Amino acid sequence: MTGNPISPTIPFDQDGIHHGFLRLPYSRDDSAWGSVMIPITVVRNGDGPTALLTGGNHGDEYEGPIALQQLAATLKPKDIRGRVIIVPALNHPALLAGSRTSPIDKGNLNRSFPGRPDGTVTQKIAHFVDTVLIPMADIVLDYHSGGKTLDFVPFAAAHVLDNKDQQAACVAAMQAFNAPYSATMLEIDSIGMLDTAAEQKGKVFVTTELGGGGTATARSIGMAKKGARNLLKHAGILSGELKLNPSVTLDMPDGDCFVFCEHSGMIEPVIDLGDEIAEGEVIARVWQTERSGAAPIEYRAKRSGILMARHFPGLVKMGDCLAVVAKVV
Repeated sequence: MTGNPISPTIPFDQDGIHHGFLRLPYSRDDSAWGSVMIPITVVRNGDGPTALLTGGNHGDEYEGPIALQQLAATLKPKDIRGRVIIVPALNHPALLAGSRTSPIDKGNLNRSFPGRPDGTVTQKIAHFVDTVLIPMADIVLDYHSGGKTLDFVPFAAAHVLDNKDQQAACVAAMQAFNAPYSATMLEIDSIGMLDTAAEQKGKVFVTTELGGGGTATARSIGMAKKGARNLLKHAGILSGELKLNPSVTLDMPDGDCFVFCEHSGMIEPVIDLGDEIAEGEVIARVWQTERSGAAPIEYRAKRSGILMARHFPGLVKMGDCLAVVAKVV
């Protein structure tokens, strides 16, 4: 119907719990009639809202895949009203490789929407999500963290939208997720993102950045697990009271939140994640690696706020995002 070669091995419209795959034919050297097999679980109990929960959009971010694997293994049809579609690792080849992008075509799935049914493996996955999965959903949660190159204070996020009623619904869902921080997020480039694809279709959308460094912690996984169930309760799919803790509200009002590096070298952080900084203060220093005796290059905050994100590896290259400062609301 959509021209996409991906075929689900399980039904979307039958009550019960169904574990299977999104099977994408992929002919390659080691398997002429091979397939990319993307795990998926659908839990359905009668009529009601549909939630689409996705992780592994980037393959080096683990809170989402772990939380969604746990949810897929424990959620029971009798516990819900409506439907929950769980895809723990959208970019499954990237997850297996532990890389941000696909090892097959180097595609960044979260910059590939709306995709193409006749494109690369990554473009075909994006197209199936865009034309089949998102249209079925009322609410969409796409987990992220910083991967191997960024680290964040743990937050859930919504975006500024032209439709203010839709934006209010997204903000309410973000607050229900109840990460330690709740952010109105400014994207550097929103073109090609799953976020944008869902929002343009009028869906309630929530994303996260729950940590980073190419690993997960007990604390960040706990946030991811609690947030998914809170979101399902907020949507009226799962019964029970939301588990809520205090959450700091952050805003990213403009491009001055970002500090980009114009040199290469070693980073000396001057403040840590969550610390306050004033406009004009040094946020990090970059030291040369080729010689000794040279002064470092100082990078300063363009606005006051808290350090929301930072470059993670100890070495930085020209053009890398060095830091992000967000305003506490």
